[in-house]
Amino acid sequence: MQGKKHYQEKLFTNFQLSDRVPADNIYRKLKDTLDMQFLYAATSKYYGKDGQKSIDPIVFFKLLLVGYLENQPSDRRIVNISSMRLDILYFIGYDIDEELPWHSTLSRTRQLYDEDVFNQLFKQVLKQCIDKGMLTGKRQAIDSVFVKANAAMDSVKEKAIMDDAIAFTSQLKEDQSEEEGNSQLPDQSGDEPKPQKRSNANRASTTDPDSRMSVKPGKVTRLNYLGQLSVDTSSYIITSIGAFHADKKDSQCLDAVLEQIDNNIKEHGLAVEEVIADTNYSSSSALESLISRGITGYIPNAGSYKQEREGFTYDPENDRYLCDQGNTLKFIGYKDHHGISKTYMSKRSDCKNCPVRAKCIGKSTYKTLTNSLKRPLFDEMHKRMNEDYGRQMMTIRKSTVEPVIGNLIEYLGMRKVNTIGIKLANKCMLMAGIAYNLKKLIKYGKKDTWQALISLLRQQTALDFCYT
Repeated sequence: MQGKKHYQEKLFTNFQLSDRVPADNIYRKLKDTLDMQFLYAATSKYYGKDGQKSIDPIVFFKLLLVGYLENQPSDRRIVNISSMRLDILYFIGYDIDEELPWHSTLSRTRQLYDEDVFNQLFKQVLKQCIDKGMLTGKRQAIDSVFVKANAAMDSVKEKAIMDDAIAFTSQLKEDQSEEEGNSQLPDQSGDEPKPQKRSNANRASTTDPDSRMSVKPGKVTRLNYLGQLSVDTSSYIITSIGAFHADKKDSQCLDAVLEQIDNNIKEHGLAVEEVIADTNYSSSSALESLISRGITGYIPNAGSYKQEREGFTYDPENDRYLCDQGNTLKFIGYKDHHGISKTYMSKRSDCKNCPVRAKCIGKSTYKTLTNSLKRPLFDEMHKRMNEDYGRQMMTIRKSTVEPVIGNLIEYLGMRKVNTIGIKLANKCMLMAGIAYNLKKLIKYGKKDTWQALISLLRQQTALDFCYT
């Protein structure tokens, strides 16, 4: 017989959230796993003793986590989703008839707390991963990703125009104090200045001045932040994550990333022994930073590096280069070219009638070569990367840090920050990293242990194969 459901709301009912949330639900597991009691002491300095009670710090951070776990970091969406989900209400400790905080409360509280509070929560989750034996910390894979800023390209203006409001006010005061006879119009004769090429040096966003214009090959220019993160290759756990200005090179950020990793794991007795990164992290300062920390790096040299210059041989006794045609390039001085370099130059008379002139120097009249004073560092790295172990490290990097970045962008709300300023962007990235590590933490068990063991065995087998 066909059934027909008639619904009528009950005036009274006996209902408990804990009875309606399954045992395998992610938020129930998080509620049982995540210890956030330390937040009361960590945030007490931001509040006085009088006035209305604010949002509970634990509730605030749990609501932020919900946004990243649901891939909806918008504060308004977080509150809307949470109000309709029994499992989320159970996680944050609210009953079905309790009113949730306003979305603006989340925004104000995020600005109230310093980055240190967010870092403490990141470290607390990382500690739980370490206590479970999920990572060793010995080998770290580092990479970066552009994260879209909360500003449009239409907001980009010339910095001179942005400064006009301040300059105009001060100039008015100066003009009013001057005598009438001394006030003269500026000389406007001559050609108009040519428009400057659009760059971060002369333009900035009026909406978010900390964001920077950047672009990937084949993509459109956008206002971005640069997210830098490190991943433990034994467990895929994020050991550090943070926001940098998007016009910075990866090599300029490496030392700060290494410092973050050290601060996050050293108190647990772990230390980094190897670092894997791509070519963008190659520079003399980056390699020196690795050496000073006692870390073995696996970073391919940039394309401009050549172990032997084709057609030229270096004469160390006389500090000069000899070309195949018998001409000499003498040392002429030092040059600041991505670090101090030594410059060598040939004579114009030697190159004038050279049979390979067109191929060697083109339309130039002489040949120059530059040698970085740090060249031995790049020579050593070149040798290391051409060994079987070094090539295997590049394979490991691609299979660890790149999938983690893809996960953060596609599923954990790190495609775009919904805040203004680099400090708030850093908090957003930290929360995305916390959400990722928490998912790894609650899934860690027998199945994950076997998967991790198989992964390690595969890596070890591949490395052993390199030496056979």
